[in-house]
Amino acid sequence: LAEHYKHHWFPEKPFKGSGYRCIRINHKMDPIISKAASHIGLSLPQLYQLLPSELTLWVDPYEVSYRIGEDGSICVLYEAAATKPGSSYGLLTCKNQMMLGRTSPSKNYIMTVS
Repeated sequence: LAEHYKHHWFPEKPFKGSGYRCIRINHKMDPIISKAASHIGLSLPQLYQLLPSELTLWVDPYEVSYRIGEDGSICVLYEAAATKPGSSYGLLTCKNQMMLGRTSPSKNYIMTVS
């Protein structure tokens, strides 16, 4: 992922490039997940067995969030404090854009894969 995001990673502007960093599994495996899995020896059938059929993963500087299903809650998987004072962290990340207009707050859950 670090190599894939090399020219799409802007800690000083976390929302910039966020669409590129959104990983989707919607009954079809995202190519970046397939590639990463093959590097560690997992096959495509194994991935489909391990991951939900509908998963959205937002990888932004300082935060990684996910949603299972189209109507599921958005949950934070990883969160860190911005390293620079006055940064624009949290203003309009890909996840925050998706939350605009939602009537209920998201719940924090931890996703595990066994």
